[in-house]
Amino acid sequence: MSREHEIDPSIPSVARMYDYYLGGKDHFPADREAAEKIVALVPSVRQIAHDNRAFLGRAVRLLAARGVTQFLDIGSGLPTQQNTHQIAQSVAPEARVAYVDNDPVVLSHGRALLADHVHTIVVDADMRAPDELLAHPEIRGLLDFERPVAVLLLAMLHFVPGREEPAQILTALRKVLAPGSYVVVSNAFAGEVDPARLRAGERVYAGTSAGGVHSRTAAELAGLTEGFELLEPGIVPVDAWRVPEARPDFTKPGLLGLVARVN
Repeated sequence: MSREHEIDPSIPSVARMYDYYLGGKDHFPADREAAEKIVALVPSVRQIAHDNRAFLGRAVRLLAARGVTQFLDIGSGLPTQQNTHQIAQSVAPEARVAYVDNDPVVLSHGRALLADHVHTIVVDADMRAPDELLAHPEIRGLLDFERPVAVLLLAMLHFVPGREEPAQILTALRKVLAPGSYVVVSNAFAGEVDPARLRAGERVYAGTSAGGVHSRTAAELAGLTEGFELLEPGIVPVDAWRVPEARPDFTKPGLLGLVARVN
């Protein structure tokens, strides 16, 4: 049996938990139980998930308006409203989108939904093996890396511990991306949350398919994206990224977002 069909419903999936936060229906009891533990610790987590989707929409629309017509969405999650291909193709109908995930439910649902989309594919790959991901024949068959590509890592790098491994992922991307390409990142940050609550949340995620979650500060994300050119307004909470008159609040737990250019 292939990896894609190996589903253990007793292990919470971060993709299905995220779907639960967004109000979706593609989750098992274990996913809901873990998600509700996070809701109890961070009551705003549902809003944070929706803010992250809105950030994705603003970033993709901006990049498509700048002429980017190729998108690589790593850790795309379960299909919902206003997915990357829908947003990009509303601005640039010729836009091509490669979705990447390794959750079997995500792969099954995504492929069923996108079966008739010529310029959109769903690929089984893992960001923790970036060289293998970037060399995937289906991705290479759809996207031309000699031209600009926007790589989306929305709520993904916080599932990679430390600094070295996420830095390696971003370095691997920078090596293959043409000048004028972009990376879009959002990552959990703790704000001024009580350390005991933070540790409790980390314990919940330690029991999921991801094996843990790692919040980062704006300074840590700046270090990871060294060598890229940050677009204004830099690294801010996702609900304030290019939202007119929004005031970034770094005291609340949530997600920090950034869009950076490859020169």
